[in-house]
Amino acid sequence: MSNAAHPAPPRHRIAVYSGTFDPITLGHEDVVRRAAQLFDEVVVAVATAHHKKTRFSLTERIDMATTATAAFAGQVRVMPFDGLIMDFCREVGACAVVRGIRNITDFDYEAQMAAMNRKLLPAVETLFLLPQAELQCISSTLVREIATLGGNVSGMVSPHVALRLIPQPLQA
Repeated sequence: MSNAAHPAPPRHRIAVYSGTFDPITLGHEDVVRRAAQLFDEVVVAVATAHHKKTRFSLTERIDMATTATAAFAGQVRVMPFDGLIMDFCREVGACAVVRGIRNITDFDYEAQMAAMNRKLLPAVETLFLLPQAELQCISSTLVREIATLGGNVSGMVSPHVALRLIPQPLQA
């Protein structure tokens, strides 16, 4: 009997896009949007980030990412994760990891991580997506620094994120 008569049911293809998202930027949002066009579901995995000091708590970063991806409700899920990304991929049934790369420095680091992840879980592919050209210079680190120094970050993050970045006056 031919397989053409009984095609396999379509798979629900899940991709994971992980990071600390401290904060989520327009570049991150662009990568999510583009990944959502390629996969049935994108899980934005917000790292607990034990290894570095974040400006925003895990809850705040999840909240900002959820608000930033609200337009993709039903297709994008935001979840916290801790530990190895490949273990998380296994837990959510992902077939791919999506990584945003802005430049050759990002590529060098991400290529090494992709090779290691393939050793850990060969069934999960890594896809590199470049954000739109005008967003490639944006990084969470630079956004935090500019905001701390009182600069305008409105063209780098969504309005709800920009509001959270406004320095608060010191309490006397």
